[in-house]
Amino acid sequence: MPATGARRPVRSRAPLARPGVAPARLDALLLTVAVAGISISGPLIAATAAPALAIAFWRNALAVAGLAPVMLLRRRARAELAGTDRRTLLLSLAAGAALAAHFGLWLPSLHLTSVASSVALATTTPIWATLLLRLLGHRPPASVWLGSVVAFAGVLLLTGVDLTVSAEALAGDALALGGGVAGAVYVLIGAEVRRTTSTTGYTFLCYGAAAALLLPVCALAGDSLGAGYSGETWLKLLALTVASQLLGHSLLNRVVRGLGPSVTSTALLLETPGAALIAAIWLGQSPPAAAYPALAVILLGLALVIRGERTA
Repeated sequence: MPATGARRPVRSRAPLARPGVAPARLDALLLTVAVAGISISGPLIAATAAPALAIAFWRNALAVAGLAPVMLLRRRARAELAGTDRRTLLLSLAAGAALAAHFGLWLPSLHLTSVASSVALATTTPIWATLLLRLLGHRPPASVWLGSVVAFAGVLLLTGVDLTVSAEALAGDALALGGGVAGAVYVLIGAEVRRTTSTTGYTFLCYGAAAALLLPVCALAGDSLGAGYSGETWLKLLALTVASQLLGHSLLNRVVRGLGPSVTSTALLLETPGAALIAAIWLGQSPPAAAYPALAVILLGLALVIRGERTA
């Protein structure tokens, strides 16, 4: 029997540390997997016999179908969804609208302008993200600005600047640029929502909103959503959903809370050389000579952004 006045041992209520890998290293590892998953999207889309907008719809709709059992079977997930406040719901839906706009603007631009111009303009996301942060009252360090520009220069090194003056090409360039802006809005809203919401809950609402918005767009464009699709096409759509949506975008939404929108959006620039290298391995397409130096330049820019974020 304890002596009178003796204190009982108090159990620590501090959160348990993650075993094995430090949180920052885990985020870096997950970001690498996310970029790899997103990099697969280009070669997969090129090899899928379906309209671009239909592909955008299905990758979101199938992702929601994959997340639905998790939301229904996990008590915590159901409780979180039922207790979603108005602000979180509206922001998640707004992020879904931005994601739908990103896909809806960028993918059609590939048929109007050159692939080089489309990729270069669509990957201006980190620059827009940094600018939007500044407009929202944040003051990104100079190295974040410099790193964003350096990383984007790496994309230009790979894709080149191929802007033409034809009306159709200019329309495609404008769509790709709009896709880059929408991508920045998507990343920034996701960083805000993820401060209080789980990755599963947020992505379920975000992807659902994107699919709901893309569905009428596909109908207006007259794009088939399944008629005449072969079994191989459905398998590729499923692979695209798993690799690029559930692993790619979902893991991006997972790490943006810890790494921040500047680092996350800049890392997306690695998609361009990543897609080139994956196409070389999978499709037998030799990567351009500039792929490797471009990768080095993008990594340098990303390192500057990370350094700037740590300093801040």
